[in-house]
Amino acid sequence: MIKPHNIYIHVPFCMSKCNYCAFFSRACANPDWDKYSNGIINEIEHWGNLLGRINVPTVFFGGGTPSLMPVKTFEKIMAKIKSVFELTPDCEITAEANPKTIDAEKLSGFINAGVNRLSVGVQSLDDSKLQFLGRRHNVNDALNLIDMAQKLNLRLSADFIYGLPNDTTDDVIKLCRQINSLGLTHCSMYELTIEPNTPFAKMNLNMPNNNEMADMYNAIDENLSLPRYEVSNYATAGNECRHNLNIWDGAPYIGIGHGAAGRILIDDNWYEQRGADAQFEKLSDHARAIERVITGLRTVRGVLLDRDVQKIINMQYVYEHPELLHQTSDNRIAVTKRGMLILDDIVLNIVG
Repeated sequence: MIKPHNIYIHVPFCMSKCNYCAFFSRACANPDWDKYSNGIINEIEHWGNLLGRINVPTVFFGGGTPSLMPVKTFEKIMAKIKSVFELTPDCEITAEANPKTIDAEKLSGFINAGVNRLSVGVQSLDDSKLQFLGRRHNVNDALNLIDMAQKLNLRLSADFIYGLPNDTTDDVIKLCRQINSLGLTHCSMYELTIEPNTPFAKMNLNMPNNNEMADMYNAIDENLSLPRYEVSNYATAGNECRHNLNIWDGAPYIGIGHGAAGRILIDDNWYEQRGADAQFEKLSDHARAIERVITGLRTVRGVLLDRDVQKIINMQYVYEHPELLHQTSDNRIAVTKRGMLILDDIVLNIVG
């Protein structure tokens, strides 16, 4: 019997490309939503034929900007998922949203079609910074969407970016206090990274140095009212993103749509997957264990020391660096708060 698989669906369309964005997406004012949804439905049918009527614990619509999608398109895709797979009774269904693309009527439509968690791309609570980042919304747009979602009792997350040029630790502390006032139960705090081939990469930006970024990172821990559960994610107990937790913990997932990737598990064999047929290649247990260590160590709970992980992990390094790593009571290896700051170096040392 094939194990449950989570589902990620990529929506590649945006109102415009943000200055920092390196994701697979494109600005498109009027996408052909029928063509898009038909392609997604064909992929869903493909995986249904291959995997059977498996259980699905989470569905995540990412992008791009999923909230650009007409409600009827979302309904069509969800209907196909439900007809092909078995959504668990508590299935988490997340949609990412840009505040400029969704109003109360559309939000209600998404909820009626199954969305029970919204991830809002706020990015900043300063209009000048939003303009610098290339966002199309302003602060009021974001606050209005957060308020709407909260009044509808929707599980809610908001994304923020820190470490912009000339940002200081005081700026991050101010942002944390603003976030605290919003009553959020989940937020993501992403360090601005300059990716190749983005508008920011072509500018000579005066970015904070590593020490300044470390101070900002620590300031989030000290000033945000939500506890960290992953390098960049914070939530009250029970409000973590279950989709991401499952993926980070090594659960199988299907990537649907151009730009989407997955990890399929069939008869205890792992497969790397992109789209329905763009790529489907067997992964060795060794390669999959390395992936699980990389993603698991990003979380506060750490990576499970099962047989495959034990084969590749350098336990001597763990024992010799208690200030960076520790073994938990439920047989996991987790990084300390100090270790989170140098996670890339730890991974290089711990994987054999």
